[in-house]
Amino acid sequence: MLLAELLVEQGYTVWGLVRGSSARTELLQQRVPSLHLVHGDLRERELIDRALTEAAPDEVYNLAAFSSVGRSWEHAHEVMDINALAVVSLLDQLRAMQERTGRAVRFYQASSSEMFGTPAMSPQTEETAFHPRSPYGVAKSAAHLLTMNYRESYDLFACSGILYNHESPLREPHFVTRKITTGVAAIASGRADRLQLGNLEVSRDWGWAPDYVRAMWLMLQHDEPGDYVIATGRSHTLRDFLSAAFACVGIDDWSRYVGSDQGLLRPAEVVGLVGDPSKASKILGWESTVPFEEIVARMVRHDMQSGPSEGVRHGT
Repeated sequence: MLLAELLVEQGYTVWGLVRGSSARTELLQQRVPSLHLVHGDLRERELIDRALTEAAPDEVYNLAAFSSVGRSWEHAHEVMDINALAVVSLLDQLRAMQERTGRAVRFYQASSSEMFGTPAMSPQTEETAFHPRSPYGVAKSAAHLLTMNYRESYDLFACSGILYNHESPLREPHFVTRKITTGVAAIASGRADRLQLGNLEVSRDWGWAPDYVRAMWLMLQHDEPGDYVIATGRSHTLRDFLSAAFACVGIDDWSRYVGSDQGLLRPAEVVGLVGDPSKASKILGWESTVPFEEIVARMVRHDMQSGPSEGVRHGT
């Protein structure tokens, strides 16, 4: 959604692939009314071929994914199918289009910090070895390496952005950050009295999502394709996130409102990640612009104004 808005602002004619109809699709159409929607699945090769032929794109951004790390263990086959196998199919279609038409199409692949898993170094750079700790991370690693392989083998202008956690009020409610901000809003308004979470000791490098979609666009405007870590270079724990969120509603001691649910723990947890965005800064001129506390505050303010939300557990 944010990427579509940015591209329209830049004067693009934008086509977007969506699966089925949902409230988010309706919101997308409201926010980007000029968007040409294609309804289908990235795994439908014939549909993608027709869409590519009709749109004749200059740039293709692949953000499609089974996006929940936590649920990826239960749906490992589907995660590999969507996050890896569908990507190689798309790359092959772009290669064939380039060979058939003589037109180079620039391609962006959404890679993830989850590929690093348990990293051997901190902060992580583009050269840090992958050690994924979830089916999601494994699939994203495969897609990243495939993108690199097609760039080197077929001279595709193919880039990957290794994006660290990027947040906004558009984040879906099942993600822990949005679960916290909707939960805090519910507690502050008297609609809930407790928030159940998993491991509070994890730390992440959280940035502002609109900054990160700008980085995607910048990659495809550069003269040479490459891979980039997109991050703030600063790490915060989930406890920090809770402190910032509850502070927005005037609660200093959040511990009495937060419980631990063992059922929310993952089989293999990624404890801490922080990225080094030096390459993106030097080559693309990219910088993160919104501090951590302000990101949290913007999300809480949005959820305070939005009313009842999904994902809040009451009682206990």
